[in-house]
Amino acid sequence: MTPPRIALTGLGLITGAGDDLEKGWSSIAAGTTGIRTNTLFDTSELLTDWAGMVTAEQPADLDRCYALAATAIREALHGSGLDLDTVDRDRVAVVVGSSLGAMPTLEATHRTLVREGRLDADRAVASQLPCVGDYIAAEFDLRGPRVVLSNACAASAVALGYAAELLWKGDVDLVVCGGVDPLAELSAYGFSALGALDAEPCSPLSASTGLTLGEGAGFMVLESAERAAARGARVLAELGGYGLSCDGYHQTAPDPSGKGASAAMAQALDTAGLTPADVDYLNLHGTGTPANDASEPKALKQLFGQDIPPASSTKSILGHTLGAAGAVEAVVSTLAIDRGTLPPTINTRGAGSPFGLDIIPDTGREARPDVVVSNSFAFGGNNASVVLNRSGLTGSRPPRREAAWEVVVTGIAGLAGSAGGTDALTAAFADGRPCFETFEEVAGIGQVPVGRADIKAAARGTNPSRARRMDPLSLLAASAVGDLYARHGKPSRAEAEATGIVFATGYGPVTSVLQFHEGVVRSGITGANPSLFANTVVNAAAGHVAMLHRYRGYTATIANGGTSSVLALQLAARVIARGAAERIMVVVADEFPEQALATQAALPGYARSAHIVPGGRTGTVLSEGAAAILLESRDAARARGADVLARVRGFGAGGEAAGIGRIARDGAAWGRSLRTALADADLDPARIATVVSAASGHPLVDLAQQAALRLSGLAGRPVLAPKALLGETYGSAGALGLVAALTGAHTPGPVLLSSFAYGGSYAAAVLDTEA
Repeated sequence: MTPPRIALTGLGLITGAGDDLEKGWSSIAAGTTGIRTNTLFDTSELLTDWAGMVTAEQPADLDRCYALAATAIREALHGSGLDLDTVDRDRVAVVVGSSLGAMPTLEATHRTLVREGRLDADRAVASQLPCVGDYIAAEFDLRGPRVVLSNACAASAVALGYAAELLWKGDVDLVVCGGVDPLAELSAYGFSALGALDAEPCSPLSASTGLTLGEGAGFMVLESAERAAARGARVLAELGGYGLSCDGYHQTAPDPSGKGASAAMAQALDTAGLTPADVDYLNLHGTGTPANDASEPKALKQLFGQDIPPASSTKSILGHTLGAAGAVEAVVSTLAIDRGTLPPTINTRGAGSPFGLDIIPDTGREARPDVVVSNSFAFGGNNASVVLNRSGLTGSRPPRREAAWEVVVTGIAGLAGSAGGTDALTAAFADGRPCFETFEEVAGIGQVPVGRADIKAAARGTNPSRARRMDPLSLLAASAVGDLYARHGKPSRAEAEATGIVFATGYGPVTSVLQFHEGVVRSGITGANPSLFANTVVNAAAGHVAMLHRYRGYTATIANGGTSSVLALQLAARVIARGAAERIMVVVADEFPEQALATQAALPGYARSAHIVPGGRTGTVLSEGAAAILLESRDAARARGADVLARVRGFGAGGEAAGIGRIARDGAAWGRSLRTALADADLDPARIATVVSAASGHPLVDLAQQAALRLSGLAGRPVLAPKALLGETYGSAGALGLVAALTGAHTPGPVLLSSFAYGGSYAAAVLDTEA
């Protein structure tokens, strides 16, 4: 099947510039600022009180993140002319990028814990990052694949790439895709502690004296151009391609050479079948910080030479909306194509671009752009570029969207709880020994079991000067990658620099977020530790690992609870299959400090003993863990003489509108993801040699999976239940299950990974050990 062209048929936007699409576009085109005094929280200790704040009143009983997202999605759906009651909701995906998620609620919950010692576990659970996707799915009854991307300020640009991969493969009919982030104390105090905020409204690409934070949401309805035409929808633009790269240079600053940013733009154009000469307008990252505003023009000159198209920064109007920026600016770029106006850069303070760029100063410019490139860059050296083009435009070369390569696994490693590496995991399975025999005291509950990883041991393979800058999540991730290389051999420098990294986690850098925010709660700006803040972004671990191993390739970060491993494997495999990368290291890690344990232990279904029987209603045990899985094209593996451990056969994902923190008992949506994976692998259920189960001892989860296996024809197939010994590691569970299946004694043949996430999303993968 030829991958379809992707049509944008609906747009929704809410920012400081306007409470809806038309108001926002009117302000942007006219060059009217949306930056004003921040009244959401006390800014007296910060470098500035300016922010791109949304003025529309939001519901008091709903987190600001969820309210902003819902507003933009309703507008996008309405504008698309789509009646959800007439489509197969099982084939409507939710793909969202966010850096903060429901941070206002999480901050309030944590503030109460710090000041009063009182934990509201239900509120804490409902404000985790993956809940953004769960809220959207429940609010709009969307039951297709669901994923939250969190590459900091590039998050929603990466989300557009993930949405494109789903549509190119034909996994879904429609994608509701976008990004959302609210203004929050965490980011305001963090950027202030870094000295990155401008005392006045920002002046990107001209004075460049700092950034201004903003908030908002931008969402799109994406579908195949053929489907849009069949239903008579008006196509506003097409998503032609995207490109992602990793600098592997510094945790908060971009590579000053601009090489990574240039590579992302080149990859995006290559995917779209276009060349730099085809580009008519650039919506730049343009934050206003000196480092970004110096490196981005260098990247442009590397790609475009002296013929750089007109380029502007709409952050001068909206502020920096963090994880929402990529989607917000993609909406603006689409409107530039559809409305025939190039957005301006305002607040230049009378200065031109020091690099000679045409930054479209002050007011919008009438034009007819056919091709737009929109850039989003982030902490950890993450670069994302998106190509949007006029409907029906054909490039001068074939687009790189079609699967052409076979994908194989050439390395695996993992750790969980007390098993600090792959050999220890293998021994634990051979001996039937649990990795979660530590007991810790939880206030109001008593002693509960937990699988604690030895963070000091995990740091031993890392240069001490680097390890001191890394948080527990990063150290666990780095330890897994180091173990993989010890088992399977290290790459050459050239191979390493061509390697990408897809990082995944269930819930992100919990320790760094809580420690940074506790410092703010207790001591205000003097307690805002800039070193801690750098690690509060979910993709920080990917940045650290990239710096350790000189990775310069494709990069993305997924934070989707228990399905994160499988979704990361799926994304990496899709990218390699269409030739956009030769190899990608999939790294998954999860850490759970005492506050996270207290939250879990307060919920129903947590075990009180270290004896877990999946399906036996014993309860589940939380465990820290990490895994690394190296995926390559078979040709790349053959070229470097790598052993093939398994080949990738297929994936499936689905969801249900269960609501935050819930899953359905009937296993219907879970079973759908299993059947989809089998169909993608072109396998009958009877061919599966091993089902790697997600059963954990939690009664509801185990019953739902039993139903799903029965509905999928997999009941009675041989089952491996790794959580019985590893515990519930959430995001890393699927990857650790694959490690368990591929090490020690295993049955040759196809392996099916089953995974779930609270909130009602499911993902499955099929890999074949008969490589």
